[in-house]
Amino acid sequence: MSEFARPFDVRQLDHRAVKLVADAAERQALAKRFDIVRIDRIEAEVVLERDGEALNAKGTLEADIVQACAVSAEDLPVAIREPLAFRFVPAGAGHAPDEEVELDEDELDEIEFSGTTVDLGEAVAQSVALAIDPFLTGPEADAARALLKDEDVSPFAALKGLKLGKD
Repeated sequence: MSEFARPFDVRQLDHRAVKLVADAAERQALAKRFDIVRIDRIEAEVVLERDGEALNAKGTLEADIVQACAVSAEDLPVAIREPLAFRFVPAGAGHAPDEEVELDEDELDEIEFSGTTVDLGEAVAQSVALAIDPFLTGPEADAARALLKDEDVSPFAALKGLKLGKD
């Protein structure tokens, strides 16, 4: 079960605009899942349109997160503003699992679903995860790097002071 589940029955959709907003518990669970400090806001506005058995979803994602600097571990606020474009397709209707597929920039990401329900919230959550920079650095990163250079932090630094006795 997704931390931000927003199921939609594709049989009941033709053309519909929806707004998804994560509550505090959902944001906390997603922050834990993504291993970041916290998520202050996740909102998505999406237009859903049926296309035969498939469902197209286009819109925008806005999220405000706080993540740790990869070097200094200081908290850094990050604003995510991204377009969303998904195409939910029935399982087995897409490409073979090992088939390589190239998408143009304007093409939709395809997400397979089984049954009659798609989880738009999980698709939005995954978009947030993809927008997180795992190597984000802040203004204190250079100072932290300089501090680490001054110290010998190699795995063998602890062995440096040991003297091996000879028998």
